[in-house]
This record gives sequence, C-alpha cells and structure tokens, in this order.
Amino acid sequence: MRLQLSCSDRRISFSCFTFTVLLLLLLCHIGQISGQKSDSAVAVVENTDGGGDEEEEVTVDEEEGEEGDLEVVQPTDEWQTLKQGAAVPASSHVRLNLQTGQREVRLGEEQLKYWTQEEHREQEEPRSSLCPEELKQAMKKIKDEVKASSRDTEQEDSVASKYRTLEELKKDMAQLELLVETDGQIMKRLLEQFNSSNSTTEQRLTILQELEYLVHQVDNAQVLCSMGGLQLMLQGLNSSDFRLQESSAFVLGSALSSNPTVQVKAVENGALQTLLTTLATAQPIHVKKKVLFAVASLLRHFPYAQRHFLSHGGLQVLSELFRVDGGGVLRTRIVTMLYDMISEKEMISQAGLDLALDTAHNERVRQYSQVSLQGELLEEGWCGLVPQLLESTEHDYREKALRALLAMSPVCLDQYRSDSSLLGLLLSLRDQYQEMVQSEMILGEENGYFSEIIDLIDALQVKMK
Repeated sequence: MRLQLSCSDRRISFSCFTFTVLLLLLLCHIGQISGQKSDSAVAVVENTDGGGDEEEEVTVDEEEGEEGDLEVVQPTDEWQTLKQGAAVPASSHVRLNLQTGQREVRLGEEQLKYWTQEEHREQEEPRSSLCPEELKQAMKKIKDEVKASSRDTEQEDSVASKYRTLEELKKDMAQLELLVETDGQIMKRLLEQFNSSNSTTEQRLTILQELEYLVHQVDNAQVLCSMGGLQLMLQGLNSSDFRLQESSAFVLGSALSSNPTVQVKAVENGALQTLLTTLATAQPIHVKKKVLFAVASLLRHFPYAQRHFLSHGGLQVLSELFRVDGGGVLRTRIVTMLYDMISEKEMISQAGLDLALDTAHNERVRQYSQVSLQGELLEEGWCGLVPQLLESTEHDYREKALRALLAMSPVCLDQYRSDSSLLGLLLSLRDQYQEMVQSEMILGEENGYFSEIIDLIDALQVKMK
C-alpha cells in the first residue's frame, strides 16, 4: 500500500526533524559542560514562552582555590550573554538562546524575589541618609556646640578662679574653729574685761552694749546671772557715772523681760530696792527711763515682786516722779506700768472662775489676791493724778490715760464724778476727736485710731453717769 503524504504531514515531519537536531545539539552541550572542572548541575526545563529559547537551571559550586582562575559573571535582573568558560554564582538562571546560539544568564527566581522586596521596602520606608545640605547644617551645629562648650569651660574656669577650693575652705574652717566661742564663753570673757582694772569707762560701756544684745535670749540671761552678772548690773546702778547707770539698767531690764528665773534671782539679790532708790534720787531723765523699764520688767507677771513693790513704798516713789515730770514721758511710762498691773490681776481673777484650771494657776490667783494695788492707788491719790495726763497734746498719752482711768474706775469712780474739770475735759476731747473721726471717714478710714479714743471716752462717761 502506498502512502501519500499531504503538505500538512510534510510540515509535521519537518518539525520532528528540527526537534531531533535541536535535541542532539543540546546533548552535545551537556557533554561539554560535564567535561569541565565545574560541578554545576544543569536541569533542562520546557520553554513556556513560545520562543525559540531553551532555559536551564544552573547551580555552580566552585571549589576553593579555583575562584581566581575563572571569570565570574555577576548576573542582573536582565538577560546577558555568558561567555564560554565563564562562571556564575549559585542559584543563577542560565538559558540557551536558540536564535543566537549563545548562553544567557540572569538572577534566579529567589534573588529576583529578594531584590523586588528590597526595592519595595526602600519605597515604603524613608531613607535615613542625609542630603549634603543637611550634613552641612549638622556639622555646623556640632562646631557651634563645641565652641559653646569651650566658652562654658572657660567661664567655669574663670568663676572657679575667684573662689577657693573645698580643701582650702576646710583648712580655713579648721582654723576658725579654734576661734569660735559660745555665748557663755563670750559673756565670761566680757565680764572679766569689765572687772579688769585696766578697762576704761568707754570699754565698759561697749561691754554692756554687747551684753544687752546677748541677754535677749532667755538662756543667756540665766547664764549671765549664774556668772555673777546680776551683781555687776546692780553695782553699775550705784555708779557715779550716769552712762554706766543707764547702760546697767538697760541690760538688767532686758535680762528680766519674760524670764521668771532671772526675776526671782533679782528679787532675792535686792534688785527692787536698788531700782527704787535710783528712782528716788536725783538722776537725769534718760537714766530714770531705763530704770523704769527695769522696774516694769521685774514686776510684769510676777505678783510676789508686785507685793514687795507696794510694801517698799513703790507707789510713793512713782507718785513723786509723776508730779515732777513736766514733759509727760515718765508719766506715760508710769501710767502704762500701773495699767498693766491692774489688767494682769483682773485677767487672772476672771480666769479663776474656770474650775478646770490646774493647781499652778490657782496658786497664781492666790498670790495676786495678796496684791492690794487698787487700794494703794486710792490712798496715794492716783485717782487725781492720772487724769492730768489727759491734758497732754500727745494722742498716745491720752489713750493710755483713758485706759488707766477705766481700769481704776472700780475704786476711783466717786472721785471722777466729783471732779468737774475731768468731766469738762472729757467733753472737750470728745468733740475734738469727733472732728478727727469725720476727717478719717472722708479719707475712707472707718474705725480708725481716733474712733478707738472716742470709744474709750464714751465708756468712761457711761461709768461716770
């Protein structure tokens, strides 16, 4: 039977022939690669691109020591021609271009995937690199910081040069500690200098001034008394020098202020008699002012001393001093001291109505009950002396006189009523201060100082009705 081949059969036969030839060429190429020193494995894959190229998967494992003899081609993501005998890195993708007969290479699939991910990551994440302008600014900032740090260091060195080091200060303090004295040591040294026969009057006055500053502290005043300072003050009151008398009375009054311990020691050492004697003798007014200050400090909140003051004729001494004082300075101090004594006793008596108070307070009430101050004031004529202070032009003097008159009213009220000059003076003062109050109200000052004086006048007039 005879076969007749059609044109289509001829084309199929030609394609089979062409495929056979290509297969033989491929086998020859594989044989050449196997004969080379490289141990690369070539895998033939089917061409799916429809072109005339065949692709090979090539893995190259180069031995150490042979890298320098081979030309290693670095593949990219594009196909490039691979020369004969050239080596490629592992996982590269090699193919045979059937049109040109040349082998071509590019990156493998894994490498392409990695590159694509890196490019995508670089697009998503901003680069941390700086542009040239930013680098210039950064370098300039670094230089400025270095200069500023240098200036700070120079300034610190300049400041440090003006002060001493800690070690130097420690040495200086160690030397100063040798010269540090306590208040007690200072007072002891001052007393020794005061009693020294080589000390002048000026030096003694300076010592008394320093002692007056120290005895404002309660403990220092007590220490000074234990050192014999109290006797030194009393000796100064008997001095023929008025300046020493004045300074001694000032130190004594400061030591007695709000210090019961010193008050008790002063009474025990006869300070009250010495002070009253100084007031009774002829002395300059500035000396008597300081002595009155010492007497007031001794009697304040000390009923025992007040009782001795009355028994030793203290009110008689003050009344004589009140009559001879024309300026009113001593009068005001005397009236203020009497008012304080009356107010203390009244406050203690009112507080004594509370049954919950302790036994110490009850003892104070008992001691104040033995001080018959208001009775003595009536006998010594103080009900007629105190109103004289209202004739002063000083508002402060008038205020203190009005307060004393109100405190003395329980025993002096009958004399107030019979004293026509006192009634007329109170009316005159009220009219005068009423005008002052109106002036205060115009200035926007309500319940001012002058209003308080009017309230005192009104309270006294109410008692006198």
